[in-house]
Amino acid sequence: MRQYLLKFCILLTALSGSAFAAPTQWTEVRSEHFGVLTDANEKQGRQIVDQFERMRWVFHTLFPKLNVDPPEPISILALKNYKSFQTLEPAEYLAKGQMRLGGLFLKTQNRNYVLLTLDAEQEHPYATVYHEYTHLQFAGDSEWMPLWLDEGLAEFFQNTDIHDKNVVLGQPSVSDILYLRQNQLLPLETLFKVDHNSPYYHEEQKGSVFYAESWALTHFLEVNDHDKHLHQMNDYLALVQNHEDPVEAARKAFGDLKQLKGTLDGYIHNGNYKEFVMNSAAAPLDQASYRARQVTQAEADAERADFLACVGRKQDALNLLDSVLQADPKNSQAYETKGDIAFRDGDQQSARKWFGEAVKLDSQSYLANYYYAAMSIGRGVSDEDASIESSLRTAMRLNPSFAPSYDELALFFARERRNLEEAHTLELHAIQLDQGNVGYRINASTILMTQGKYADAIRALTMASNLAKTPAEQAMLRANMDAAKQMQENSAHTTLVTNVTTIENGSSAAVDALPAIPVETKPKHPTEALSGTKHEALGTIRHVECSGNSVMDFQVVTLKKTIALYSNNYYQLDLTALGFEPKREMNVCKDIEGFKARVRYADSSDKSVDGQVVSIELRK
Repeated sequence: MRQYLLKFCILLTALSGSAFAAPTQWTEVRSEHFGVLTDANEKQGRQIVDQFERMRWVFHTLFPKLNVDPPEPISILALKNYKSFQTLEPAEYLAKGQMRLGGLFLKTQNRNYVLLTLDAEQEHPYATVYHEYTHLQFAGDSEWMPLWLDEGLAEFFQNTDIHDKNVVLGQPSVSDILYLRQNQLLPLETLFKVDHNSPYYHEEQKGSVFYAESWALTHFLEVNDHDKHLHQMNDYLALVQNHEDPVEAARKAFGDLKQLKGTLDGYIHNGNYKEFVMNSAAAPLDQASYRARQVTQAEADAERADFLACVGRKQDALNLLDSVLQADPKNSQAYETKGDIAFRDGDQQSARKWFGEAVKLDSQSYLANYYYAAMSIGRGVSDEDASIESSLRTAMRLNPSFAPSYDELALFFARERRNLEEAHTLELHAIQLDQGNVGYRINASTILMTQGKYADAIRALTMASNLAKTPAEQAMLRANMDAAKQMQENSAHTTLVTNVTTIENGSSAAVDALPAIPVETKPKHPTEALSGTKHEALGTIRHVECSGNSVMDFQVVTLKKTIALYSNNYYQLDLTALGFEPKREMNVCKDIEGFKARVRYADSSDKSVDGQVVSIELRK
């Protein structure tokens, strides 16, 4: 998540048709964990797949307890030259004077994309990609991992070189070394306390010190442990994993911090940096198992259009999708991408239509099936119940690691007051897949209350209490706890109401026959459909304020003006990150302050603000 020195600008350039004039031959190469689409030859596609499989093997070998495979698939677009790369690059990177990238990692709520150019000439052209891939590996540890170590490890692995028979790790960053030699180090007590709200993380000048020093300390500790047969880093990890204060954990694991800072300063200036070499020749990789096939122009363009939609080039994506559907009216990927664009625009009716078209075409996309079902729930059309259940079960079969499918089907059964035992089992599975999601635990308690198991519901909510981080989550826990206790005291009396429980992925499900959850405060802005004229702003997020159960106000400060926006249900916001992997699931109330972002919003009837939010795309 390095803050590269990039100018913020909006490039309003209508691309000509020739910009999408793709090569005549596209090749797809797939392994068990990665998929590559390339306009180069099959050999190069196989090399890229093998490169990422070896990177995955590195993490699996060094961190055997790590879950190295995210629930969202990793798709790699490997373009043979920079000209092809630019047809997909985010618009702001195309402006004159911008840094020439060799690779880009794009994390969205639903997919992980890697964009590469195969003619990159930099020493470490894919450093950004490896940096963010490292964050992806440690995303499950975000609850306890200190920010300095998370960034230090990403910096440590970003300069990895992967060869046929070995992998070289920990190559020093010349820019980091020069910067640290010319600037004063942060006190280690300060470094260890930096979090996502710290100015040392967000402000460009201070951020440079934070990233560089995090790299240097991580590199020194790894080398020192290896050379002296110590285990200080492992000791530190064990302490913070048990929620020990990062500074106190450092004193216990590393000793006197002033002495450590002096040693680190000497290490930086001495220049004796070692590298680690892992022999990957014996890695259990079967290159013969990589599957290659030639893909049609329409198939390739559908994938490219999806990437364009994810980086905010909406009109370019729609233009390309029109040509795809003209050539191949049964292309399910194209319909899914149109559904995703409509969903980002807040047009759920159109989104459901397009996702439904993809499902009709027997889409093998778990997302198409999931979103079609999620948007069909609560419409009051009983004839759709069978297709809702079928689509959710298909989503679970296609991606058993995607927790929202289990949660949605559990709540669907609870709403229908049927299959309640299975509903509870499904919700427990969702919790197992995403243990930090408070919404799933609240939903589990809701199902237990539907079953009349009030004591079990209270225990479930009690166990979730230490996971609630936002005021909204805490309020929802308190409300459900009060309701469970009241129903336990008077189990003969149940108020039949509709309790709507929102979840992090942006969908919602109605559950009948449950106690009403009180709203803390009446929203000060109207709750209305996102049907107003849509706008887009590129700037810095400031003055984030959350109130009530899910109400958020904030400002987007651009070069020309300040835009006041709101959301009455921030759980339904489409929140994505471009060019970096968040340390953990983003908390909109606490984590987005100070971020640069592209924000889409719709006009509102409330003239005290500029509009209500549709989507937020965070930038670094």
